[in-house]
Amino acid sequence: MPDDIKQESQRPEMPSEAGPLGKYKGQRPPAPDWFEAAISARYTTHFVERDGGKIHYQTWGDKTKPALLLTHGNGAHAHWWDFTAPYFTDKYYIVALTLSGMGDSDWRSSYDMDTFASDQMAVAEDAGLFRQAEKPIIVAHSFGGFVSMYTGGKYSNRFNGVIIIDSPVRPPCENHYAMDYIARYSLRELDTQTGGPGWQWKFDPSIWRRFDMGDTPPSEMIKRITCPLAIMRGEESGIMLDPVWAYMQELVGPKIPFISIPHAHHHVMLDQPIAFISALRTLLASWRT
Repeated sequence: MPDDIKQESQRPEMPSEAGPLGKYKGQRPPAPDWFEAAISARYTTHFVERDGGKIHYQTWGDKTKPALLLTHGNGAHAHWWDFTAPYFTDKYYIVALTLSGMGDSDWRSSYDMDTFASDQMAVAEDAGLFRQAEKPIIVAHSFGGFVSMYTGGKYSNRFNGVIIIDSPVRPPCENHYAMDYIARYSLRELDTQTGGPGWQWKFDPSIWRRFDMGDTPPSEMIKRITCPLAIMRGEESGIMLDPVWAYMQELVGPKIPFISIPHAHHHVMLDQPIAFISALRTLLASWRT
């Protein structure tokens, strides 16, 4: 499938009638200039076929630079990174994938950790990340962090690092412009049985009824990662509470960086996107010195 370059006019219009975005009646909430500049940055859309299903991914920047492989959380998609990815293209080639059964990737009859890890590896191979002089680094949020623990443990020799963000409720997000942007890429239009128009989530709602976690718990998966590792959380996360934070520090040892983003909940890149960008830039720079 030929690559498709995003243009401003191609952003889908998907109105919401309920929840925090309802008051906007389908219009876009006011957004700061930095956000508008980021989502206007050009990226290229790709699909790679794996085991009979297409996996969606997006790329930003110069493919000769070291790469970041961005991985989203449960029920999400690659567009979650649209307003942060462009802030790393000065030093990195950015690749954001959509896991099977979510976003614009195909659904499957069953899912397990190896399925999602294979999605990451297929995208990395297709995007040429393993042909570069430097190995890629995974940056993964929430459920994507658990997938990346598995991937990192199994393929540590192929990566220069794994950065896990708030992976162990969903507090409200005040940045409605970011929530609205993500929502517009989370639904697809369809015809209902009555013949009228309707909307459907892009993610497969039955993933978790057909998902096999496997026999290896996350506490073991994370210890198998031998490439550089970092753990990040929202300081006010309802998932990465202090006891969980302390337990993870015990699992991986004192040399692993643990970074808390102030005033951020679970969805760190939505709650405090500028602080998230700054923290990730600093971490990546420290790994390259």
